[in-house]
Order: sequence, then structure tokens, then C-alpha cells
Amino acid sequence: MAISSVGFACRSFSPVRTLQSHCLWKIRFNTVAAAIETMDESDGFATDSDRQDKVSDEPRDREWKQLNSKDLGLSSSMIAKSTRKVLNGLKSKGHDVYLVGGCVRDLILKRTPKDFDILTSAELREVVRTFPRCEIVGRRFPICHVHIGDDLIEVSSFSTSAQNSSRNTRTECKESSGSDGDEDCIRLNNCLQRDFTINGLMFDPYAKVVYDYLGGMEDIRKAKVRTVIHAGTSFHQDCARILRAIRIAARLGFRMSKETAHFIKNLSLLVQRLDKGRILMEMNYMLAYGSAEASLRLLWKFGILEILLPIQAAYLARSGFRRRDKRTNMLLSLFANLDKLLAPDRPCHSSLWIAILAFHKALADKPRSPIVVAAFSLAVHNCGDILEAVEITKKITRPHDKSFFELVEPEENLDFQTLLDEVMDLDASIEDALNQMTDAYFISKAMSAYPQAPYSDLVFIPLQLYLRAGRIFDCVKNEETRIGFEAKQGSKIEYGSLNSGYFPEIRHVFARVVFDTVFPLNLSQEL
Repeated sequence: MAISSVGFACRSFSPVRTLQSHCLWKIRFNTVAAAIETMDESDGFATDSDRQDKVSDEPRDREWKQLNSKDLGLSSSMIAKSTRKVLNGLKSKGHDVYLVGGCVRDLILKRTPKDFDILTSAELREVVRTFPRCEIVGRRFPICHVHIGDDLIEVSSFSTSAQNSSRNTRTECKESSGSDGDEDCIRLNNCLQRDFTINGLMFDPYAKVVYDYLGGMEDIRKAKVRTVIHAGTSFHQDCARILRAIRIAARLGFRMSKETAHFIKNLSLLVQRLDKGRILMEMNYMLAYGSAEASLRLLWKFGILEILLPIQAAYLARSGFRRRDKRTNMLLSLFANLDKLLAPDRPCHSSLWIAILAFHKALADKPRSPIVVAAFSLAVHNCGDILEAVEITKKITRPHDKSFFELVEPEENLDFQTLLDEVMDLDASIEDALNQMTDAYFISKAMSAYPQAPYSDLVFIPLQLYLRAGRIFDCVKNEETRIGFEAKQGSKIEYGSLNSGYFPEIRHVFARVVFDTVFPLNLSQEL
């Protein structure tokens, strides 16, 4: 993917300094190795020979650059109003403030950031005194959560970054610069603690400068995800970076650098060390923010899907889906249609994508008529009114997608009672699928037909979320359970309600995704 819209013919404000002459860079990266020339893309699972660390030397010299933010198309109007209030509040107190991380990357790419992160010269206690609704969170890496209206802005401090860096690093930086107050060294020290070069950009919206110490702009131009330090070391330091690399590449359509891809594949088992809550958070970022299909494809490509979602990995393996396959299937189509309705600033509640996974598993285990699927999804939408669902189903004229083995040819003149029984059976199957997806025994058996796959009995969906996903379908069970359920009014998606998990909104989007997958509009247009 080439990024042609980003203005890279940027003028430099100050003399360019090369990191090759900087002793800090030599300390950090003098043993760095690059990736293998070609990453193994076999269609099977990774073998022992795949896991050999075949790397060759690659220079990581980078230039320090100060780029004019106007040349990059950045303006203060692109920053969320709540974030601007925090920036202005800290700046008015005489503190330096920067936007950092993925939000800078996204603004340069003309994408809507998921959120905005601020870095300041103020101590965290000073940040708390500046804003009435603010608290310090985190023990190992404390930051401030500033609440502006309904928005939450994360603010970190240079002082925290300095505490987390080694004394030798700070000393070498000062000695090389000849000044204890070298602002470049302070900024560089913070950037070196980040995960990927494209997340290591710093934007001063008042000086209108973007600082690039790690070659992040070059990697944006090349559409590449690259770790700041050697990938093997980086992933061992924080194995959550493996999942973040997948998430970023999926969302932006970027590719991994050879070294990064190599170590994601060979160190994929490290993700099992993560806290289950952290895994859920990263999976939610992948599946609930508009890049679910691409995320699932990359998780499969790098051998991580069989660790995190073995049931879905077994489905892909059974269907002959290859690591580099460009084809689609019902699972990927469901999430592709979900992606069309979501965005980084318009996510859904995690119960929705869990419900879609369970729905698909139920169909994959027992294929059903598209009429049954349509009646079920409509019943979910209108809170269990089967009579209305059946009446609407009878009026469907759009053809169903016959490429999905999960759908069988519909019976002619299907009577109401038979259709009702089929709908109830599908509902029971989804409940059973949810049970299996949250049961370590069933998960551990999912990939038993593929002994070369890594063993996993990982359950990261907590009980409360499992119960919430099940409640999405409670309205379908019988007439009595419909009491107290509320159907959504209108067709417009209310994204605040969708993100908070408001059941009528969740049911509405679920029904839209299922219906558009089973009865895609483009088939009607072709006929």
C-alpha cells in the first residue's frame, strides 16, 4: 500500500541530526538484526523449521526531523474539542504539551483517531490540580484520566517517562547533547519507550511542529509496521505488542516489516502470558472498531487465531482456508458487514461481536435454510415477535448467497409451526455455541484434528460478558420472555447506545449484519 496523500516534501525547521552519530542510539541498537529475506507463508501450521531465527544485519540509522505540521495537512480543527480543552488548560499554566502516539499517525493519514493521548512537561499532580474531574490511574506506569464531558483523555508526564528509562540512557543523552536541558533528548527518550515507529511521532500544535526521531514518517510512507527496537526484544518486553501490531496493520491496511512479521509468527505463543482482561481489550479493539475482517485474516495468517479463538480457527482449517487466501467465507463476510457500520470513533459493545461468533458457530455446526436465518434475525430485531418476523420473511425477494455451506436450500411452502420450531432450534444452538466458546474443555478440543496447531484452552470472555451476549437472544425463546423487552424505533444507528451495550441497538445491528450477509444487495443488482 502506498500512501500518496501524505505531504512528505516537508521543510525541516532545524538542522537534521543523524542518530548514527548519537551515542544513545549506539547503546540501544548496536546488536539489532533485521528480518529474514522472505517470511515463510506456508499454508499449514508453523513447524520447527519455521521457528528458526534467521536474521541478517540491517542498519537502523534514522534522522531527527522537525516537520512543519501545516505541510502535513495538520490543523487544530482536526483535534477533538475536548482534547483541545485539555491542551489549552495545560498550556495556559506554562507547560509544554504534545499529542503523541497513534492519534498523530492517524491525523497525518487523514483518519479519525480512536482517541487522543497527551504528553506534558507537567507533573501528574499538577494535571490533577488543573482539571476538576481528573484522577491518576496505574501503578507501574501512572497516567492521568481527564474527564471532559463524556470524553476521557489520557495525559502522561515526561517525568514518568524519565523514571521508566534507565539512568545510563539519560546520562548518555545529556553527554551527547552537551546540555542537561536538551529538549530533543527528553522527547527522544519518550519516543524510545514506544512500541512502533509510526506511533513514535510527537505533535506540538502550538509550535506547529511534528517531531520524528525514529523514522516514523518514512514507515508511514511505506505503509509499514516496524518495532522501535529489535522485534524479538520488543515482543519479549511486552507481548501485547504482538496483538497491537496485528490491530494497527489491520486497521490501516499496512504490512509488517520483515523482521516484525518474522517475530510475530515465531513468538505468537507469548500472547498466552497476557492477562485475560488485556486479551479481551485487544480483541475488542480488533473486532469492535471497524477492522474485524482484516484482523481475523491477520490473526489466522500469523498463527494466533488458533490460540485466541480455536473454534473459529478450526472452522477456517476445515473449510480449507489458506494462510494467504484472498477468498471469503461466511465468518469473514459477517464481520465485513459489521465493519461497514463501525469506525474507530463509532465502536460497538463487545457483546455484539461475541454474539456474531456464537451465531456463526451455530450455523457452521448445523447449516440451515436462509428463510430460517432471516426469520430468526428479524425476531431478534423486533424482540421475539415471531408472527411479524414470519410475515416479513415471506416478502423477501432478494436471493441468498449460495456460496456459504452454512446455508441450505429452503424448503417450499414451509408451514408456520415448522419454521417456528427451526427458529427455536437455532436459538438453542446459539446458546450452546456460547457455552462452548466459554468452556475451556470444548475450546481445547476445537483444534484436536490438527495436532500441529498449538494447544490452547484459553477462555478470555468473562462470565458477565457471556451472560450479556446471551441476553441478546433471550427475547426469541417464547412469548412470555418478550415481556419487558423493548424494540428499537427507526433505522438510524445510535452509536452512543451501541457502544454502551443498549440491547435494542445491539439487536438492531445484529439483525442488519446477518440479513446483509445472507441476502447481500449486490446479488440482486447482478440479477
